[in-house]
This record gives sequence, C-alpha cells and structure tokens, in this order.
Amino acid sequence: MVIILLISAGVSFFLSVVNKNNDYIDSIIILMIVIINAIIGIIQESHAEHALNSLKKLSSPKVKVLRNRKYKSVNLENIVPGDILTLSTGDLVCADARIIDSCNLQVKESALTGESCLVEKNCNGILDKDTMFADQKNMLFSSSSIVYGNATAVVVETGMNTEIGKIASLLNEEDNKQTPLQKKLENTSKILGISIVAISLVIFILGLLQKNDILETFMIAVGLAVAAIPEGLPAVVTIVLASGVKNLAKKNAIVRTLPAVETLGSATVICSDKTGTLTQNKMTVTEIRGYNGKVNFNSNIGSSVLNYGSLCNNSKINGNSVQGEPTEKALLVAAVKNNKNKENLNINFKRISEIPFDSDRKLMSVLYKLDNIYKVITKGAPDILLDICKYYQDENGNISELNNDIIEKIKRNYNNMASNSLRVLAIAYKDSNITLQKHELENNLVFSGLIGLLDPPRPEVKTAVQECINAGIKPVMITGDYISTAVNIAKELGILKGNSKAITGAEIDKLSQEKFEKEIFNYSVFARVSPIHKMRIVKAFKSNGAVVAMTGDGVNDAPALKAADIGCAMGLSGTDVAKAASDIILTDDNFSTIVESIKQGRGMFENIKKTVHFLLSTNIGEIVVVLMAYLLRLPAPLYAIQLLWINLVTDAFPALALGVDPVDDKIMKRKPSKNKNNLFSNSIWYNIVIEGLFIGSIGLLVYTIGRIYFDVDYSNPIIGRTMGFVTLGLSQLVHAFNVRSKRSIFKTGIFQNMKLFYSFVLCAFLQVLVVLVPCFNDIFKTTVLNFTQWLLVIFFSFSTFFISELEKFMKRTLHLKKPNKQLA
Repeated sequence: MVIILLISAGVSFFLSVVNKNNDYIDSIIILMIVIINAIIGIIQESHAEHALNSLKKLSSPKVKVLRNRKYKSVNLENIVPGDILTLSTGDLVCADARIIDSCNLQVKESALTGESCLVEKNCNGILDKDTMFADQKNMLFSSSSIVYGNATAVVVETGMNTEIGKIASLLNEEDNKQTPLQKKLENTSKILGISIVAISLVIFILGLLQKNDILETFMIAVGLAVAAIPEGLPAVVTIVLASGVKNLAKKNAIVRTLPAVETLGSATVICSDKTGTLTQNKMTVTEIRGYNGKVNFNSNIGSSVLNYGSLCNNSKINGNSVQGEPTEKALLVAAVKNNKNKENLNINFKRISEIPFDSDRKLMSVLYKLDNIYKVITKGAPDILLDICKYYQDENGNISELNNDIIEKIKRNYNNMASNSLRVLAIAYKDSNITLQKHELENNLVFSGLIGLLDPPRPEVKTAVQECINAGIKPVMITGDYISTAVNIAKELGILKGNSKAITGAEIDKLSQEKFEKEIFNYSVFARVSPIHKMRIVKAFKSNGAVVAMTGDGVNDAPALKAADIGCAMGLSGTDVAKAASDIILTDDNFSTIVESIKQGRGMFENIKKTVHFLLSTNIGEIVVVLMAYLLRLPAPLYAIQLLWINLVTDAFPALALGVDPVDDKIMKRKPSKNKNNLFSNSIWYNIVIEGLFIGSIGLLVYTIGRIYFDVDYSNPIIGRTMGFVTLGLSQLVHAFNVRSKRSIFKTGIFQNMKLFYSFVLCAFLQVLVVLVPCFNDIFKTTVLNFTQWLLVIFFSFSTFFISELEKFMKRTLHLKKPNKQLA
C-alpha cells in the first residue's frame, strides 16, 4: 500500500509538471501521510519491542552462585568464568562448567547430543584434552538439565563460547514468527485488500466511462484503496498484545509467548497444583507421632524424628534465612527451633551418598557415616515407606519387629493426621557396620515416626475459585498429597462441591483411557498422582474439547505443562525445566494470578476484536460513499486527500485507544469463547457490514443534501463534499464509542476509557480545523460551513450513536423476554 501511495504521488507530481499547473499539494500531502504512517509504525513497533525486551529480562533464569562465601541468585547473563554454581534436581545448566563435587548426579544432554538417555556425571578422573564432549563425564554443558542429584561446578565457558553456543553460531537467524492471531488478521487483510483493489479498479473504470478527469479519478481510486484497507492493524495488534503482556507482568504473570495471550481468554479448565498455588507454601511442622500416637517434640521419638528430618534434607541455613524446598525447610526450621543444630550434626555425620526424592518412588534416602557406623535415613510417603520397614522404635528407644497390629496403629495415625489437612511424612532409618550400595539402602528399615505439616490455603484463592466457576471455568486440584487432605482443602476452597468427586492415581490406573475421558468432568480432585497421571488428566480434558491451563513447578511437571494449552510454571518454587516448558510464569506462585491472567487475556482478545470491528466497519463506510456515488453517476463525493486524511485521523488514535480499553467488569461472568471460532464470526461480519453501510449511507446522504440545497454548481459541489467529508470523519469517531461494549454507553460511561475520550476530542478538533482554517481549505479542497450546515453535520454524525443505542435496547429487550418464554 505504501508503494502504491508513492507511485500515486509520483504520477500526480509528473502530471502537474506536464500540465504546468504547479498544483503539487496532492503529492506533498501524500508524502506527508506516508511519513506520518511510518513514524507511527516505528513508534508502535519500538514500544512493542521495548515491552517484550522488558519481559525477557523479567523471565531471565536465575542461577545460584557462590560469591564472597555466600550463595546468591544472579541473572543468567551475569554468569562469568570462575563462578561457582550450585545445581540441584530440575535446574538448567546455564554455562559449560567443570564438576568439583557431586552426589548421584544424572544429567539430560539431549539438547546438545540428541540422545535421550540420562548421563551419569561425577568429578572423578582427569580426561584427555581431545575427549569428545559427549564423553566428558566431569563436565556439565549449557542447555543440559539436572534430572537427579546435585552438584557444585566451576564455570569455564559462557555464551557463544559454550558447546551449544558453537552450534548456535552455525545457524542462520530465523525471522520472527507471527502469532496465530496475526496470521489470521494478515490473511483477512489480504482478502480485503484484493477485494478493495478490485473495487477501486471498478471505480477508476467507471470514472473514465463518465469522462471524469483522469488524474482526479486515479487519485480517488488509489486513495480509496489505501484508506479502505486497515494497513495499521498488525501494528495495532502487536502493541495491544505487548502492552497487555507488560500489564500482566505487573500483576505477577510473565507471558513468555504472545500466542499464550490469545489462548488465555479461551481457558475452560484450570488444573492447579495444591502446594504453594492453592495454599500458602509455608509448611510448618505442627505434629509428631510415633507408632502409638502424638509425642512431644522433645521426647525421645520427637528428638529422633527431628534429627533425622534435618539430616535427610538438602535445605541450607544462610544467615537468618533458610534456602531449600518448602517441606525440607519446614523440617529444618522445626529442628532448629527445638535446639537440633544441623551444622553440629554434620560435623559428626559425614554424608556418603544420596538417592534424591523421586515423584514415582515418593522417597528420599541418604547414607551417612558416624565413626565406624553407616546410617541410612529415609523420609517419604507413609504408605510407601511402611512397605520397606521391618522394625519400629518405641518411646524408650527399643527396636521391635513390625506386626499387623502396629502397622494398623501407624496407618490410623497418619489417616487421622491427613483428615486434619496435614501433609504427612514418615521417617525411618537403619544402621550398618559396612557401607551399603544404592540398592541396599531402602529395605529392612526401622520406622521412627510421623511428621505432620500444615500448609493453609491462601485467603484470596476461595474468591478466585468462585470467580472461575462464574466464568464457566472448571477449577481442578492435582496433588501428590493424600486424598483425605486434598478433599478437605478442596471443600474449603469450593473446588469440590455438588456432584464433583475425588480420585487417586491408583484408581486412575484401573480405568481405560476411553472411560477416563468419558468421566473426566465428574472429578475435581486428583490425589496421589504421578507425572504420567498428570499427562492423562490433561489429555482427557483436551479430548473433550476443553482448553486446559496447567500449573507445575518440578521437572516431573514439564511434560504436562507442555501438553496443556497454557502451561503455568511457578516463578518462586519452579525449576528452570518447568519454566522452559511453560507459556506463563507466575512470579508469586498464586492461583488467583492465573484467574487474573485469564481475565486480562479475555480483555485483550475483546479489545482486539473491538479494534478490528471498528476499523473494518468505518473503512467499509468509506467504500460505500465513493462506490455508490459512482454508481449513481454523482460527482466525486470525496477527494483522495480527504479519504487519506479521514483514514489517518479515524484509524490511528481511536483504534489504539480501543486496544487499551479497560477490561469489562462482567467479563468473568461470561462463558469462555470457543477456541475453534475465528475472530470474524458470521454475527461480527453481519454487524461490520451493516454498520459500514449505515456510516457510508449517512456520509452520502449529507453530501447529497449539501449538493442539492446549498451548492450553486452541481458539477462541483464543494459545500456538499465538505459536509460529507466532515460527517464521515466525525461519525467514525462517534462509532468508536459504539463498539466498546454491547451494553449501553449510559451504563459503561463515556469517561471510563479516557484515552478514547481524548482521542475523540483531538481527532474531532483536527477534523473541524481543516474546514475552519482558510489555509487548510486550499489543501483539502473544503470550504467554510454556515450554522445550518454545521447543525446537519453534527446531527447526522451523532445519528450512529442513537441508532446503535436503539439496536442495543432492542437486543436487551429480546434477551429479557426469551427466558420468560422458556419458563412459561
């Protein structure tokens, strides 16, 4: 379109030179408009890029490094050779680093090597300098991820000097990919463009047949083509999405990809983890029980349990704070509060090896050496841990063999704790005179006791859950906790009510996928689930046409996050792997942030629809005026410069103002939009065409009134053309308020979107200015209007408002009558 404008400016200039009329105004104005459009485009794109770059900084992974004898979290780009990294399960490796200490370390290097098998790493051995990187067992490489164990490593290469960086340098840069929404808009614009160019060609031919001036006809046809196509729409959409995403970042949701914004508004199911998302993630040890019931924290069993809990633990005390996983932090804090100092214990106890916690095994074990005795300490799920226990310890420290009665007592104890919404961990141990291999650690253990931890629900989540239900979104709890604990919290939050049911992972295993998919909407709580179960749950909901948002924080959650329509990773507790697999990162790990994100996503999608609605309906109005005038053999109702001016004034500012329209306070009381629907449904197209025809008809009518009743020369109706020009511009500005909402403007308010109000005042002032100021009369070929003519212009310009309000009133009336008819 810009090329066509430049060609038309060149042709206009050439004909002016040939005719020696020195009328270069058209050429100058067209060039000015091209420059203004370019400036607006540059500003919009720079704002979008700035917003996206800000988000990239916000979502930049944090890395734990040892500096000045303290562990600090620093941004990935600040890592330098020589930094000491501390890495644990779920972390992404951000640089090439040499391992200096490790424990049961297994790494996934598929991004670098293409092999999916896990690779065991350690700090043992010195390798030849020519050893292939795939065989360097003492090195960690950038882009790999820690799947098991932990490590300390020193950075040797960063950025493009890493092995993955060397590969990246061989690749050509790819063009920026468009979002699905932009592709839809571009395809629609192409269809519209072809149609409008065809109409412009018809207008040009009709003008020639009517023996109109060739230059004038050519300029009108080209001006119409350029004015009718919403060429600024992609830039408007980009800036709306980018600014919306930036606003979401302020509300603790970092959107990693723009398409996620488009999907947000369509979410129908939210699968949320319990711990930290629905609850406060402030685990506190509130109860300890032996095999026979509650015990005091300072009793023999209580003391033993706290000691073992702090040793079978990877949390660390750093000054006045404790760093680590919430459950382990709670165990360590409880031990410290009861004078159990982990640092003192570590002086006597030397850790030999560890089997990290695994979501499938639901256990963690460590092997320590105390003088000449090797001690195994295991913590985990009571039902799993009991199966590998052979003995139990009583209050006096005596060890006896487990029997059915003791096992039943222990089960009654942890069921009772779970029914009180406590998360329950079991602690066991065993001693050996010889060192043990990994496969020998988790058997024939001595049951020590049960630890009850409380993680209360977040106070704001109950309101957010109800908001979901009102919006037609099904909230679902997915947790590895016991079903009794999950059910209690789900009932308290309003997730589990009515006919909704709870189900465990073991029960899911007994259902075929077909039956599970058929019954999936009957369940609102999924307890004791594994990563495989999470995948099955997501796929089951999606098979029923649901648009699924899924939360997660661990490595085990990554497949489900990737499979979901919207993966939401936890920003505080989430691993780098989970964040990399997600679309959105919740910086506060809060369920209510997801609901707020959906609300904002719906608002952004609605604003884009409003912008498209406005631009296309007003552009159709411009086509109608010019096309109908030619078909009726009337003199040209608008000049090319007038069309271009209307397009510039009525497209840029009102469209951008509509794009940042405040979110409707009732948007979360509507059902989700169907994901398969196109942006331009039949009803929207119907409204766009009807409104465009009406705006065009008004402009043509005012032009005709001015030409017949006020112009002396019917063949050169300067007054009629001026009246039609002003009416068309003002009616489009008024129409921007009509498309804001399906509700009456008297309910939504004129001043709710002040940006739209200011754009209306500014653009209306500019539109009137080109008529009132004499110097602009020569440029835009207008004339000064009298009082009566202005009254007609204002009346017909605001008629779009009255007609729109009448239409909304009739629709409301019909909508109110419909339920009564059904009830009768």
